[in-house]
Amino acid sequence: MRILVTGGAGFVGSHLIDRLMEQGHEVVCLDNFYTGTKRNILQWLDNPYFEMIRHDITEPIRIEVDQIYHLACPASPVHYQFNPVKTVKTSMMGTLNMLGLAKRVKARFLLASTSEVYGDPDVHPQTEEYRGNVNPIGIRACYDEGKRIAETLSFDYHRQNGVDIRVARIFNTFGPRMLENDGRVVSNFIAQSLRGVPLTVYGDGSQTRSFCYVSDLVEGLMRLMNGEHTGPINLGNPGEYTILELAQKIQGMVNPEAEIIFKPLPQDDPKQRQPDITRAKTYLGWEPSVPLEQGLKLTIQDFSDRISSAT
Repeated sequence: MRILVTGGAGFVGSHLIDRLMEQGHEVVCLDNFYTGTKRNILQWLDNPYFEMIRHDITEPIRIEVDQIYHLACPASPVHYQFNPVKTVKTSMMGTLNMLGLAKRVKARFLLASTSEVYGDPDVHPQTEEYRGNVNPIGIRACYDEGKRIAETLSFDYHRQNGVDIRVARIFNTFGPRMLENDGRVVSNFIAQSLRGVPLTVYGDGSQTRSFCYVSDLVEGLMRLMNGEHTGPINLGNPGEYTILELAQKIQGMVNPEAEIIFKPLPQDDPKQRQPDITRAKTYLGWEPSVPLEQGLKLTIQDFSDRISSAT
């Protein structure tokens, strides 16, 4: 098949492209390199079945494809809050453009939505029926509400124009190729401990997250795309850890001497986050298989290689 991946030079997008290329598909990668990097897709640049287009999806594009994996959008608070208006435009205009393309060429469209649509949840764990608790005027709203409107647009295109859609709600994902400066806890803790600076925990560290290794997530996305279920479907690892536990785990693996310091919790930071993956298990036969420690080992190795080559 000919498959378009928006945000294909990013963290998750590039891992997805690796899998699609290995399966023998023709892949078109679309990226404006805001948070993506050519280094992530270097190995495919000379491959005749791979095409790289530098393009911002807030502008329309004409292209013939069979499937669209729509991943383009900065996903970490540091990047999406740097230019919040652009973040909203990417989720809204970008999704509108990609759905328009899917409608025109009759491609199947997969939206990479997020667990952030649940906001700071008052239901735990979060099922797909839960409608969320989002502050529409908070500093995270550009991303949370952006993805909510992207879901709305996807379902409206599906109902009104018969576009074949799939919606994945992605929970915290980690792995090699994460940006060192992306501000998410896994990358923060690993980069800090490798650099020998104190690990920063916000709040008292009792807030929880679930961490899914990137290869597990990619497998879930591909099963959703090629399955018969529209979604939304939660994709994430139901193993729940406090932020302090994670800090101590990484501290122990990288630098047991490293200090842990505490800073105030940012506005609207969710206290608990854990996916209910019953739907993914039932409809996709999917559940994560990579344990946290194994995933962390691979991620730490990747960060260590990059940080040492940069110095």
